[in-house]
Formats: sequence, structure tokens, C-alpha cells
Amino acid sequence: MNPYQFYRQFKPFYLDAYSRAPESHTLVTNLQKAINGEYSAIICYEKLANKAPTEDERMRILEIRKDEKRHLKAFSEIYANLTGMKPSPELQEGCPDSYKKGLEFAFRDEQDTVDFYHSVANGVQDSYIKETFSRAAADEQNHAVWFLFYMMKNKGSRGLSRQVDYGAKGALAASTLSVPQMLIYAMQDEYLAQARYDRIIQNFGNVRTFLRIKEAELRHITALQTLFQRYGIPLPEDQSQSYTTTPDSLKSAYGAGVQGEIDNIAMYDRFLTFNLPQDVRIVFTQLRDASQNHLAAFERGLAR
Repeated sequence: MNPYQFYRQFKPFYLDAYSRAPESHTLVTNLQKAINGEYSAIICYEKLANKAPTEDERMRILEIRKDEKRHLKAFSEIYANLTGMKPSPELQEGCPDSYKKGLEFAFRDEQDTVDFYHSVANGVQDSYIKETFSRAAADEQNHAVWFLFYMMKNKGSRGLSRQVDYGAKGALAASTLSVPQMLIYAMQDEYLAQARYDRIIQNFGNVRTFLRIKEAELRHITALQTLFQRYGIPLPEDQSQSYTTTPDSLKSAYGAGVQGEIDNIAMYDRFLTFNLPQDVRIVFTQLRDASQNHLAAFERGLAR
């Protein structure tokens, strides 16, 4: 039985939804575009992985490539079900030969793809197709974050070497962690965030995103202070000014926000692997989840 026959026999809701719908041609066109994009990304990311300077970067890019292969399979199956034909993927613009330029190319492409997949999901009625594109969009947004992280890492960051023992970077580099150490690293990271936002607001004005997140993270400090008091741990001295640099543009400020939240989320994810008191676990989970929301806000600002 060919895919189209299977489709007709077991998925008549697709036929009902699309065989008579005027937007069916647009959907097929969008599927072809998505298939071409995923096919091109698979080829590009293999090339990019082979040029990665570290094994960690190489393996992460290969994991991203696996996601793209999964997307390609899902989109191809939908295309075949709708048209009765297998798609013929076409290679789009090739990625650059340079690793750094390749990262920039991949980041921009992932961000554009997120918007495209959301627009497709919003334009269809069928729940399966809508969910497939929405899930793919979420994956692509995650890929963009990783490519941005590697872009900044490979470009270098002023003051980065001084931050390895402070805040989230200190927590991620530490060989052992106790609950007091976790609380200190978490508070240091909140100090860093406040110092960063103060410099951004001072240089670029009252940017709404930074004002809102700064206010939210003041509540994080209050939540952490409660734990310091409960467990009798002295608050660490605020040395964040020594570890903070001023971004040279608003776009760089958003980029710094993205990297800060990536580090913050990784820190809390590491903390949550330990056997923690319940109240500490609750606070760390809440702060991790809030950082994920902040990351999405910074990514939107960066993509403008």
C-alpha cells in the first residue's frame, strides 16, 4: 500500500480538512519550503559540526541535526499524505565555509524558521499539522539559542575570563556544590543581572523589556534572601560591578541577556540534580522557570 492509500484509509480527516479547502495549495507550498529548509539544514549542520573547535560543540550541533532530520521526516509524511507523492527536497543557499560565519548563518536561519513555522501553524485547522509545526518551531528556537551561545563564545566576550568563579559560571565550573554554595552562586548571579540591567538602562534608556525583567529579578533576590535567613547563611558581598561590562549597542545588550539566561538556566538545572531541601528546590525551580521566560523575551528583542 502506498502512502497515499494508507492516508486515505486511515486519515480521512486530512482529506476532509484539505481536499476541499482553498488554503490546501498554500499548505503544500509551505510544506515544500519547510522540506527544502530542513534538507538544507541537515547538510549545512554536518559541515558545521566537522568544523567545530570542541567536541562539546560538535556533539551539540549533531544533536540539532538529528532534530532537523526528524522534522524533515514528519513534513515529508504530511506532504505525501496530502499529495500522494514523495517530496523532492531541493538544496537552498549553502552555509558559509567559515565556522564563525556558519554559526551566524545558522542562527539567522533558525530565527527566520521559527517565525515561518508559527505562521504555518496559525494558518491551518488540522490539529496534527498545527502541532507538528508548533513543536518544530519550539525546537528551532532552542537551536537558535545554542547557535547564538556558540557565536558569542567564539567571538569572545570582554570580562568573561574574570567571571569563571562568580555567579552562574562559577556554579557551572565548581567540582562540588553544597546548598550554601548554591545559594551564594545564585545570589551572585542575581547581583550580576541587576548590575547589567542598570548599565543598559543608564546607556539606552528605559527599555521596557529590561525594566520588566529587572523588577522580576528583584523578587528573585527577595526569595533567595528568605532562604539565606532560614538557613543562617551570610549574604555574599555584591561584587557584580567588577564582573560587568557595558554593551556597545542595544542588540549587544539583548545578546548579553540571552547568554546570561542560558547560563542561569544551566546553573539551576545543575542544582536541581542534587538532593535539596523541599523549600530550596521550590525556589530554584521557580527561578529556573522564570529565567526560561526571560530568555524568550530577550530572544524576541534580539530578533527584531
